[in-house]
Amino acid sequence: MANKVEVLVDGGKATPGNPLGPALGPLGLNVMNVVKVINEKTAAFQGMKVPVVIDVDAKTKNFTVTVGTPPTSALIFAELKIEKGSGTPKTAKVGNLTVEQVVKISRMKQDSLNGATLKARVSEVAGTANSCGVTIEGIAARDFQAALKTGQYDSRIK
Repeated sequence: MANKVEVLVDGGKATPGNPLGPALGPLGLNVMNVVKVINEKTAAFQGMKVPVVIDVDAKTKNFTVTVGTPPTSALIFAELKIEKGSGTPKTAKVGNLTVEQVVKISRMKQDSLNGATLKARVSEVAGTANSCGVTIEGIAARDFQAALKTGQYDSRIK
């Protein structure tokens, strides 16, 4: 019989205390081994809360760790080192991303975005940036998306 434990941990800073210890201890796992795997897999998300699912085989005590990703908006805010987006995104801008930062976020979210190509995923992230009141390369995110479609940024998206 398999057990599934779902927890929210700080990226790269999981500890054997709450919430992992009490959830994993009764399953007979070495909690430190699980914590080590979680910290390795969530290191890229430091400073953010990350959803983690641990599947445990009750008989063999083997486990697998599946890491979710924070919302795209949270990754944008982390890149810009801001707490939240604009209340009026059409008029008030709260930050500016570079193309490289947008590509980085696209790669972090690649498993949960719909785009089949990196370029399509970059466009998705730009759409979220637009909703948050964030510009890209100093221009409105919608204008960036239009330029992206014409191939203007192809050389920088690899």
